[in-house]
Amino acid sequence: MSNYTKSTNFATKDTLPAGDTNKIVKGTEIDTEYNNIATSIATKADLASPTFTGTVTLPNGTSLPTDTTAITQSSSDNSTKLATTAFVKTALQAIYPVGSIYTNATSSTNPGTLLGFGTWIAFGAGRVMVGLDSSNAAFDTSEETGGSANSVLVSHTHTATVTDTGHTHGVFSTTNTSGAGAISGSGNNTFSIATSSSTTGITVSNSTEGSSATNANLQPYIVVYMWKRTA
Repeated sequence: MSNYTKSTNFATKDTLPAGDTNKIVKGTEIDTEYNNIATSIATKADLASPTFTGTVTLPNGTSLPTDTTAITQSSSDNSTKLATTAFVKTALQAIYPVGSIYTNATSSTNPGTLLGFGTWIAFGAGRVMVGLDSSNAAFDTSEETGGSANSVLVSHTHTATVTDTGHTHGVFSTTNTSGAGAISGSGNNTFSIATSSSTTGITVSNSTEGSSATNANLQPYIVVYMWKRTA
């Protein structure tokens, strides 16, 4: 971009004495000035819809008023002022402060390379994230870990015990005998029949329930790359 510089100081000619040949304004001098002006204008950008070439650089604002459109604005500025690359980086760093989590479904490239700032480390390998809950001791501390992918239900055994001491049948009879199934009498003509076996017909068996298996206790999930900004 060229700035216009005068080649001839016409005001100086007015101070020269009459008859001095240098006092005369020459056509070549005027022509040179017009050519200089034309060159300067041709290298200036239009006010409406300008097209720039090369690398466009804006001042950093250190010596400019804060309301100029030619400085790097704050990340909270939502006006139509020009945005520099420094503005974009500042805005991104406001979105991803230290402690932020960055996720990407397809790229394993470190966010420090993708975004151009910060120190990032791989985060949460093999784990899902859950919101902090101060009322639950399992979730009341940031970056607290817990849970298991491998345990479904602890294997355990159910045991049942049946005790049978025999049973009697009450009858009314005047007959007394002896041996198995004998009828023995007592007062008021009340009798009992002794059984020859205490088997009740009840079958009791033990069973083992539950299981333990690797990766058998997983919720529905989707795998992504996760990174945490540390600096």
